[in-house]
Amino acid sequence: MAPTDETGQTAPHASPFDTTPPPRSPGPAGGAAGPAEGVAEVAAGPGDRMPRWLPRAMVLAIGLVAAFQLGSWAFHQLIGLLLNVLIAFFLALAVEPAVSRMAARGMRRGLATFLVFLGLTIASAGFVTLLGSMLAGQIIKMVEGFPEYLDSVINWVNTTFHTELRRVDVQEGLLHSDWLRTYAQNSAAGVLDVSAQVLGGLFRLLTIALFSFYFAADGPRLRRTVCSLLPPARQAEVLRAWEIAVDKTGGYLYSRGLMALVSGIAHYVLLQALGVPYALVLAVWVGLVSQFIPTIGTYLAGALPMLIGFTVDPWYALWVLVFVVVYQQFENYMLQPKLTARTVDIHPAVAFGSVIAGTALLGAVGALIAIPAVATLQAFLGAYVKRYAVTDDPRVHGHRDRDPAPGLLARARRLWRDR
Repeated sequence: MAPTDETGQTAPHASPFDTTPPPRSPGPAGGAAGPAEGVAEVAAGPGDRMPRWLPRAMVLAIGLVAAFQLGSWAFHQLIGLLLNVLIAFFLALAVEPAVSRMAARGMRRGLATFLVFLGLTIASAGFVTLLGSMLAGQIIKMVEGFPEYLDSVINWVNTTFHTELRRVDVQEGLLHSDWLRTYAQNSAAGVLDVSAQVLGGLFRLLTIALFSFYFAADGPRLRRTVCSLLPPARQAEVLRAWEIAVDKTGGYLYSRGLMALVSGIAHYVLLQALGVPYALVLAVWVGLVSQFIPTIGTYLAGALPMLIGFTVDPWYALWVLVFVVVYQQFENYMLQPKLTARTVDIHPAVAFGSVIAGTALLGAVGALIAIPAVATLQAFLGAYVKRYAVTDDPRVHGHRDRDPAPGLLARARRLWRDR
């Protein structure tokens, strides 16, 4: 029986899928509700309220964005310090064998580290002092002999091009030229920049030395601190990786030292044969700079012997340039791959690629530490990569089975004979 309302009329049957809005309730005066009240009722419906999780999600998103921006800003501000710490860590790994050997004989580790760094500092200071005195002497010699060089150049120009140049005219033209005045002004303005760069370099060198000293002197304590944060199973892996890093870094420096020795001997023989002064110091300079300064070390190493050779004879500078280029090719394609493969135990192509990748990521620092870092990673991961026995197939050894079918040339000959 259909339901009825209070007036006795039959109420319409509401379908569950009926979309007809319900009748509006009468207003305060018994009339229909106004449009504003209807809108208020629709806005206050339970389906149009803001979810409770939305404000917290918005605050969390804003906080994450702010934290990312702050972390990115801090990383860019501290990237110089992080690079210095990274260099110091690898330097500490390099001196770790010597310090550990001295500490095993009963010497305190701090004293052993101090003696090792003192020896390195004395050797470096002696080499820089000797090189500086050599450069100062050669610069004085070049300044004193500049009129003779200028006369020889003027005579060659007059003889070759049939001109009548005089040294007085050339000197006056140089002294009153605009480019010389501009160069002097720029040089005077750049003195402060050079001084700031020198002071910044000294401060960076001091920072690296301090961090590397602490890493080497407190190596066991640092290892214990790192291991205390890990479970026992992971502690053995960390210690093993640490030892691998020490071995590979030492092997890398050993290979660089061998290449520096070979390079120094080769350049010493050339400079001594040409009669260039300070041949021994220049040979040591070429060996060290070309091996331990990546990317531009070769050019810096060859520029100084060329300059000193030019003071003796301009042709000597050309001979030195040719020898540097030829020896660099020999070192890159023959000497370095073999020494690196034996001491660091990585493929020459991997070593070359790691240097390129390190240079692209971290510049000169990346090129310097790329090979020991990749060698350490390769040796560490090699213990966890499962290897299988290689099948006995001729193709493994580079031998390919010949195709029994005749080749194209044989087929053409046979068709020609059949015709």
